[in-house]
Amino acid sequence: MLFHVTMDVRIPHDADPAKIDRLKAEEKARAQDLQRQGVWRHLWRVAGRYSNVSVFDVADAQTLHDLLSTLPLFPYMDVQVTALCRHPSSIHEDDR
Repeated sequence: MLFHVTMDVRIPHDADPAKIDRLKAEEKARAQDLQRQGVWRHLWRVAGRYSNVSVFDVADAQTLHDLLSTLPLFPYMDVQVTALCRHPSSIHEDDR
């Protein structure tokens, strides 16, 4: 099942810089691993914001929730999720 996910990261100004740098490195490694697995299908930065737009391919909403809640920066994220399905006018056999 495909999900469109917007993640807005909001790190407090008084957060420990060393801790945040470590979390950012862990987040990058985790995101790249999930992309290699084919779970995190697309990842785009939103220009001018500490935000991304992503497409995940997972079994269901619970699986997505479990995955997102384990991201190192999750405690600092505002997340919006939209379930996607294939559009009948799409010319592609498999829009994954």
